[in-house]
Amino acid sequence: MHFKLHKFDAFTIYLMIAGLGSFANSTIFSINMVYQIEAVRLNPLQLVLVGTAMEAACFIWQVPTGILADAYSRRLAVMLGYLLMGVGFLLEGLVPTFLAVIVANVLWGWGATFVTGAEEAWCADELGDERVGNAFIRGNQIGQVASLVSIPLGIWLATYRLNLPIIVGSTLHLLLAVLLYIWMPERNFQPIRNSEHNSWQAMGKMMADGGKAVRRSRMLLTILCITAFSAMASEGFDRLQTDHFIKNFAFPAIGHLNTLVWFGIISAGGSILCLIITELVRRRVHASQQRQMIKVMFSFQLLLIVSVVVFALSGNFYLALGAFWCASIGRSAASPFYMTWITRNSPPRMRATIISMFGQVDAIGQIAGGPAVGYIGTLVSLRAALISTSAILTPTIIFFWRALRLSKKTPVYSDGTEGEAGEAVKV
Repeated sequence: MHFKLHKFDAFTIYLMIAGLGSFANSTIFSINMVYQIEAVRLNPLQLVLVGTAMEAACFIWQVPTGILADAYSRRLAVMLGYLLMGVGFLLEGLVPTFLAVIVANVLWGWGATFVTGAEEAWCADELGDERVGNAFIRGNQIGQVASLVSIPLGIWLATYRLNLPIIVGSTLHLLLAVLLYIWMPERNFQPIRNSEHNSWQAMGKMMADGGKAVRRSRMLLTILCITAFSAMASEGFDRLQTDHFIKNFAFPAIGHLNTLVWFGIISAGGSILCLIITELVRRRVHASQQRQMIKVMFSFQLLLIVSVVVFALSGNFYLALGAFWCASIGRSAASPFYMTWITRNSPPRMRATIISMFGQVDAIGQIAGGPAVGYIGTLVSLRAALISTSAILTPTIIFFWRALRLSKKTPVYSDGTEGEAGEAVKV
C-alpha cells in the first residue's frame, strides 16, 4: 500500500500528537467526572477506587513498557498507547457500569505508560538534542490551544448526552493511532540486536542498566527527588481544587452562568494564561542551556508554592481565582522544560526506560500523597489540606538549589556523546 510509505517530518508529527492528543483528552476530561457521578452513579469510594486502579496500572506497567520501547520500537509503543487509551475510554462511554469504568481506566493507564517516555525519546532521536527542547515547548503550546478549543466542545456535547464527549474523545485517540501508523517516521532509532532482546532477562538487564544510569547521575537523582515531592502534592491539589471552589466560595452571579460554565471559564482562562506565559518564556530561554532552564523551572516552582497557599487561605473568589491561575501557570509552563531536562541528562539508548522510571516514581508519589492530603481535608478542612500540598512541595526548593549548583559542572548528553559517566558536552 503506497500511502504507508509517505512519512511526515518528525517535528510536524510531534505537534500533531500534542494537538490531537490534548484535544481528545480535554474533550473527555471536561465532563468525565460528571459522567461517572451522574450516569454511572459512582459513590465517593468507587470514584477513589477508579483513580487507584488507574494509578496502579501506571505503576505496574510504566517501566516494562519503557523497556519495550527501547528494545523494539518507540514508534510502535506510541501507536499502541493511543490505541489502548482509545479502546479504554470507548468502553467507559458505551458501558455505564462500575466494572466497565474500572477496566476502562486500567486500559487508559496501561496505554499512557506506552506513550510516556517513548514519545519523548522518539522525538529526541528524530530531531536531535538541540531541537528537541523547542519541540517540547511548541508541543506544549499546541496542546494548550487544543485543550482550550475542546473544553466548550465537551460541554456542548454533554448537553445532548453525557457520554458523547467520552465517545468522541476516544474515537479521536483511535484516529490518532491510525494516523501515526501511516505517517510517523522512525529513522534514527537503533534497537538492540535480536540476540540481546530474546528473553525477559534482557529486559531485566535494561531495567537494571536504567537504574544504574540514574544512580550514577547526581543530576538525575536530584530530578527524581523533585519528581517524588511534586507527585505527592499534585494528587491532593488536583482532587480538592474543585471541591474548594464549590464549598468555600460563592460563584459570582453574572448573567445566566451556572457552575458548569464557571468551571469551563476557570479551565479556559488557565489555558490562555499558560499559553501566553509559555510563549514569552520560549522567546527568552534557550532550551539547550541547562542552567537557564533550571532557573526558569525554579521560578515556576516558587510561584506554585506561594500560589497554592494564597488559593487555600483566600476568602475572596477573585483572589482565589487569580491564585489558582498562577498555580496552573507554575505547573503547566514548566512541563516542557522538565521533560527536556530529563531527556538531555539520560543516555540516548535508554531514554524511554529512564523517563518511564520517572513516571513510575510519579505514580508512587501520587498513590502515597493523595490519600494523606485527602485525610487532612476530611479530618481538618479543605484549606488545611491544600496548605499541606504546598508544604509537601517546599523540599523541592532545596533540590532545585542543588541542581543549580550541579549545572555548573554537570555535562548533558548530546548526539553521539556520553553523559556524566563518560565524555560529554557541557552546557
